[in-house]
Amino acid sequence: MEFNFIDVLIAFGVVAAVGLLLGVILSLISHFFGVKEDETVKKVRECLPGINCGACGYKGCDDYALALAKGNVKANLCIPGADDVAKQVADILGIEVEKIKDVVAFVHCNGNCNATEKKADYEGLLTCKAVSTLYKSHEACKYSCLGLGDCAKACPNNAICLKDGIAHVDTSRCLGCKVCVATCPKGIISMVPQHTEAVVMCSNKEKGADARKNCTNACIGCKKCEKVCPSGAITVKDNLAVIDYDKCTFCLACLEVCATNCIHKVEFPDLAEPFKPIN
Repeated sequence: MEFNFIDVLIAFGVVAAVGLLLGVILSLISHFFGVKEDETVKKVRECLPGINCGACGYKGCDDYALALAKGNVKANLCIPGADDVAKQVADILGIEVEKIKDVVAFVHCNGNCNATEKKADYEGLLTCKAVSTLYKSHEACKYSCLGLGDCAKACPNNAICLKDGIAHVDTSRCLGCKVCVATCPKGIISMVPQHTEAVVMCSNKEKGADARKNCTNACIGCKKCEKVCPSGAITVKDNLAVIDYDKCTFCLACLEVCATNCIHKVEFPDLAEPFKPIN
């Protein structure tokens, strides 16, 4: 078969022409029918951290930025961004902003290796979710931290570590994003006010004798703390002491009467370094 250079050139020209025509058509479609990006949304989105934690109540930073641009929500809902981000957003939108209520994550468990024991040797996928789904817990206390680090792996700022079999939060690194709260299958991590001075380091809801049997550091629901609190900030619900931080005056009277020392005095420092956006 004889090679015809002219035919090759014609074929190449046809393909190029078709490609050029399609490019022009797509450009016209994009120009006339494309959705123009809202500049306000873009500017607000650039201020947000980009970790899509959901602490603001939205699915992620994009949805929160869109809601802010529409004027539907407050500008101080981004906990990880703190006051700096709130101020930037408020300046863009031309509104006033309330100060963010600083919160940090806290693991309500003190069932360390010296206080409790394992009830079984677990062999399988080494995640808290797997253990909780299959066996509820391999620890003697079914409310205890499982110690396999799902929360530590999920934390976007490496603020959680494992020590003596339970998770601990380095509050100087905690962003307050609630990712660990959503990750923990036992539900023993909660957000507490950064300014608090007292926390209940237990989540056991069993009756006193059973709780104490499974963990020597457990709350036994004796109600001594409830009775001594002058502001009614601490109550025993389901055999477990619970602090209402809106009422707590931090007199620390509850610490003095706690029979098992499960109420701890704490001090949570500010975030050591500003979190850098990852847009």
